[in-house]
Amino acid sequence: MSNSRRRSGRRLRYLLARAPVAAVLVAGCAPAGPAGPPRAPAPTSSASAPTSSASAPTASAPPSAGSANTAGFAPQVRRYSAAAGVDAQLLMAILYNESYKPHDPKLERAWQKMDPNAAFGVANMHRGTFDDTKRGRDFAGRTWEELPDDPDLAIEAAAWYLHDLAAVLPAHWPARYTRDELLALGYNAGPGSMKSFAGGATPGPVAQSYLDRLHANWDAAAEALR
Repeated sequence: MSNSRRRSGRRLRYLLARAPVAAVLVAGCAPAGPAGPPRAPAPTSSASAPTSSASAPTASAPPSAGSANTAGFAPQVRRYSAAAGVDAQLLMAILYNESYKPHDPKLERAWQKMDPNAAFGVANMHRGTFDDTKRGRDFAGRTWEELPDDPDLAIEAAAWYLHDLAAVLPAHWPARYTRDELLALGYNAGPGSMKSFAGGATPGPVAQSYLDRLHANWDAAAEALR
């Protein structure tokens, strides 16, 4: 066998070995009523990227496969949700939603070099969302680049982003969604899409999948906070 064919074979084996990691990271970078637990089977990336507002609902998804360690963030979830005035169970369920990909700092930074719009941290937050959320807050001096190494910062930012989304929800809405469902949709799709859904628009497949996973993770979130 020639040297060039040997090199080609080694290169192919290398790419095949890396493919599962790349596939997971690609998925992580996809564009992203009364208060109470989700009720209508009514996010799949992070805070926040636009999604389509028209498509049929999908079946409920199983709990996130990579969520084994998410329960360990319960103390941070309790602390930061209380400070931001948001539902701790909602914040925990969102962390479960966002645990579908490995939150390894080296992998996140390697992928971000190829995709500058990638999300960082255990709450999968995009740079623009983080920069908007931190203004006037205790973590205003922190940077988005710190998120992969600092789960506490990521969870604090996620809690305050939910707070900011709640501030722009209308007082009443005709849609069938609960407040927590709309906030989860906003976390996934952004405030503009959230308000459209509150007004009766149908979530597209990405936002609907996120909401289905929120329902699937809701009980696990409650259990983690006990």
